[in-house]
Amino acid sequence: MPQKKSKPAPAIGTVAKAAVAQPTLTSLRGVADWREATAWLRARGIEDVECITPDLAGVPRGKMMPSSKFTSNTSLALPSALYRHTISGEYPEETGNFRYEPRDSDLKLVPDLSTLSVVPWETDPTAQVICDIVDTDGKAVAYTPRNVLKNVLKLYKERGWKPAVAPEIEFYLVAKNDDPDYPLHPPKGRSGRSILGGQGYSIAGINEFDELIDDIYHFSEKQGLEIDTLIHEEGPAQLEINLRHGDPVELADQVFLFKRTIREAAMKHGIYATFMAKPMQGQAGSAMHIHQSVVDIKTGKNIFSNPDGSPSREFFHFIGGMQAYVPKTLVMMAPYVNSYRRLTPDMSAPVNTAWGYDNRTTAFRVPVSDAAARRVENRLPSSDANPYLALAASLGCGLLGMMKGIEPGPATEDTANEGAIDLPRGLLEAVSLLESDPALAEVFSPEFIGLYAGVKRGEFETFMQVISPWEREFLLLNV
Repeated sequence: MPQKKSKPAPAIGTVAKAAVAQPTLTSLRGVADWREATAWLRARGIEDVECITPDLAGVPRGKMMPSSKFTSNTSLALPSALYRHTISGEYPEETGNFRYEPRDSDLKLVPDLSTLSVVPWETDPTAQVICDIVDTDGKAVAYTPRNVLKNVLKLYKERGWKPAVAPEIEFYLVAKNDDPDYPLHPPKGRSGRSILGGQGYSIAGINEFDELIDDIYHFSEKQGLEIDTLIHEEGPAQLEINLRHGDPVELADQVFLFKRTIREAAMKHGIYATFMAKPMQGQAGSAMHIHQSVVDIKTGKNIFSNPDGSPSREFFHFIGGMQAYVPKTLVMMAPYVNSYRRLTPDMSAPVNTAWGYDNRTTAFRVPVSDAAARRVENRLPSSDANPYLALAASLGCGLLGMMKGIEPGPATEDTANEGAIDLPRGLLEAVSLLESDPALAEVFSPEFIGLYAGVKRGEFETFMQVISPWEREFLLLNV
């Protein structure tokens, strides 16, 4: 978590010519201004700075430069087309509201200095900073992921509210695989054997990869990233990292960096870490559960609880909003064809919009807590989701419920994930639902929805060009 917060700088290179103020040089993450940034970089002997920002998929994009150039009058730009290509790097045809900027004009990177940290796996002293995206006039670009989330938070602030979130990210460790035609399989641990499934909460399962986990902790500590807990999940070599609750943008930043950190630590040990929603057939998928609460900015009190400790109207309306709108925004939480392979019955994943108290079979679970910590856990997002967009979608749906006073259905006390699937069954259906409701355009912006829908349709067309083993197995000689 950042030890100091700052507003994004208006441009790179606004360092004053006056004497540099002495910053808190021991800060692992974040500085207050450009003068502190200069001293922070100098104290660590930083040679290069990575200016990164998430694209629609959550992949880090940006530029690297010498640290001296970072603190001078340098303007960093990216082409607008960066936010119009698919996960496979292709550019879809223009359809519906999906359009290319005619001039492919520049977008500007604006470093958020509260995210400045070292890159611990680099051999040369290197720092990284997460950037916001503005146009050439300095206006925030509404369709970029960090700004989509910030705009949702602005709607909360206008009502005197501030959300807090705590993500839980599941991922698999897999043996290296350089041929995509072959299935993935678990890596060998320290015992020399591949770990099997059914190891939920197993300490021995974690210990199989203790040197890798030590590196994850080490890399995280160097970046000022704070892990709450780490467990072994049900799948073979499937792990979960839980983060402490806090500001949604800060937590999205942490997930963004954690994914990169975990991949780098795994490759150091000759294996892969994957955040695919369903990397192995017949095994549990990987989720990104999101715990959510909302506080009153003036009082600091949790608005989900009344003064007497009972659940508030806002609590129930938040759940009602999620039931009504999460199916329409599911493509922001389950963004790929593979994501929908996870949302199937009997695989420890939700299949509808049921909610309940301490019921892990529901989509929206209310954990046991005191009144001050009352929260709603969204169990639908998968770990392949862009964290900024998943958080924006989840919080946006809850906000719409509170704005419109939507009442939820009754709480579910029985098993909720064994019946018929009551969610979009595939990517195209989910995309159409995102475009179907004008209220979503008001929360996430028409520009974002049009652009995102076009990219997702392009990805589906790319997927349709691939012939699967199932087709060769059952259609080759039978039809």
